[in-house]
Amino acid sequence: MTADAERASDAAARRASARRLLVPGLVLVALSCVLGAWILARGNDPFVVDAWWNDLLTAWVSPVALGVSRFMNAAGGGLLGVLILPLALAALLLLLRRPWAAAYFVVAEIGSAGGVQALKHLFGRARPENIIVISDFGSFPSGHVANAATIAAVAFVLFPRVWTAVAGAAWVVLMAFSRTYLHAHWLSDTLGGALIGCGAALLVAAAFAGPLLREHRAVVARPAVGPPTSDGPPRRRTEAP
Repeated sequence: MTADAERASDAAARRASARRLLVPGLVLVALSCVLGAWILARGNDPFVVDAWWNDLLTAWVSPVALGVSRFMNAAGGGLLGVLILPLALAALLLLLRRPWAAAYFVVAEIGSAGGVQALKHLFGRARPENIIVISDFGSFPSGHVANAATIAAVAFVLFPRVWTAVAGAAWVVLMAFSRTYLHAHWLSDTLGGALIGCGAALLVAAAFAGPLLREHRAVVARPAVGPPTSDGPPRRRTEAP
């Protein structure tokens, strides 16, 4: 393949990758906005399922669930969830020599948080009255769940494996449960948070598609140390793309 043909192939691959990420990202963000508008049109009143779930968790008293929920409250928000953990994960990506992946993660976190705050102030939904933690203004969408969904989506974009999908989904579901167990959000708030968090991660991934693809190829082609052989020291090997 000539150099021009290779460059054209790379450009086509980057455009295709960006389109695959852009369309679902736009759809997810739009669905979050539509859900918020629907709630606002109803006077910001809870749906039947919201009230049912809130009453169910009010009646279920569990010290274990409360402890887990308080941990998730700290892990998904405040100084720990908004600053310390994201910076630690970005630093880990830098240690793995993935600077574009680290930049993508940081921008996705900022974009997700900005989108959440915009929708909170746009819709102004009140939180459940029996909330048992201190939270900021606006119930829709859940910022904690949006943050969890952003991390899960970023992890899958960078490391598309079954285990990252399962672990990410479990993290998002656990965060959604914890937010409703603490009565910090209605159940529909957590759905809105998951939609915008995942959507923001995909939109930013579309913008970073070219650098991320080049970085991924460089990592795959990076020489690695193979297992020792009987003939001598470990041999260098190159993983095929």
